[in-house]
Amino acid sequence: MEQMTMVNEQVEVKSVETPEQVRSGSARMRELTPAQRRAVMFAQQQVLRARAAKKAKDEHQAALARMWQEEDAETARPRAMVHRRETVGEVKEVSLRKAIGHVLRDLRTRDHKTLREVSEKAGVSLGYLSEVERGQKEASSELLASISESLGLSTSQMLRMVADYLDSVEA
Repeated sequence: MEQMTMVNEQVEVKSVETPEQVRSGSARMRELTPAQRRAVMFAQQQVLRARAAKKAKDEHQAALARMWQEEDAETARPRAMVHRRETVGEVKEVSLRKAIGHVLRDLRTRDHKTLREVSEKAGVSLGYLSEVERGQKEASSELLASISESLGLSTSQMLRMVADYLDSVEA
């Protein structure tokens, strides 16, 4: 309980403690056993570490967002037009494996997702997904279905995009 009295135009607050009232600050720490003190100190350190980790994660996300905005501003032309024939009459052949990898990487980067995010959601190892995107490994239909679902597409939509990509490269 607190009582307020006026003394020479100043407000004085007197603290009147009751036996049930919990003491604050260092008085609490004096009542703890050494093991309890260590536990409190450890918990406080964990809170500080968690705050620092959250701050670092937020800063990293902000840096990625800035990078993506700059990249989006630089690419004014559509991505499908990037791959054209070098000379008239020459048809550039692209393997199906490389076309699938190109489309998967393009979908992932458009959504601003990392390899790690997609691999965890799809249940595929990060290294294997990277090799599929680079056209070095040929993924099974089950893995392609899992990867495309993790990117928010059905397998048929992803395969249509692969077909469109092949048409644009070979046309």
